[in-house]
Amino acid sequence: MSNRTGKLFVISASSGTGKTTLAQALLQNDKNLIQSISYTTRQPRPNEINGKDYFFVTKQQFFGMREKGEFLEWANVFGRYYGTSRTFVEMHQKLGKDVLLLIDVQGAKKVKKLMPGAIYIFLSPPSKEELRRRLEKRGTESKAEIARRLKVAQQELRELNAMYDGRYLCDYRIVNRDIRKATEIVKTIISAEHLS
Repeated sequence: MSNRTGKLFVISASSGTGKTTLAQALLQNDKNLIQSISYTTRQPRPNEINGKDYFFVTKQQFFGMREKGEFLEWANVFGRYYGTSRTFVEMHQKLGKDVLLLIDVQGAKKVKKLMPGAIYIFLSPPSKEELRRRLEKRGTESKAEIARRLKVAQQELRELNAMYDGRYLCDYRIVNRDIRKATEIVKTIISAEHLS
C-alpha cells in the first residue's frame, strides 16, 4: 500500500463539451490516474461496455444501492439515474491512486458537500452554437433532447458563479476550444495540485 493518499479530481461539463475525450487522453498519459466508473440506469450506447464505461443496472438495483448509502453522489439526469460508488473512490485513494470523476454539475455539488478537499474542474464549450453543433454531430440525441441539454448547459454555466460554503463550485474553469490544449491544461493542474 502507498504512503501517498490519492486525490479526487472532479471534472464537470455539459453534455457534448468533450469531457469523455479529455478523460481518455488523461488516463493514457497518467498511469496513477484511474477513472471512477459510474452506475447508471440508462441503456448502453453503441460500443459502450458494462464495467468499463458504466455499470448498467436497473432502477430497482440502483434504488437498492442508494438506500444502503453506497453512493458518494447520485443524480437524476433526464429521467436516467447516475451514481458514484463511495467505496470505489475511497479504496483507490487509500491505495495512492488519483481518481478522476466525470459528472454533471448537479452531481458535483453533492460531492463538494461530502468531499470539499477534492479538486473541481469545469469544462465549458466556447459558445452555445458550438455546443449545439457538437451535440448534433454526435448523433445520439433527438432534437428535443438536444434542446433540453442546451437549456441545462445554460443553467450550469450560471451556477458556476454561485458560492457554496464560501467557495465557488469549481476551482478551475477551462473553455474547450481545442481538446489537445484543454488536456495539457488539466495535466498541469494535476501536477500543480500534487505540489500544493
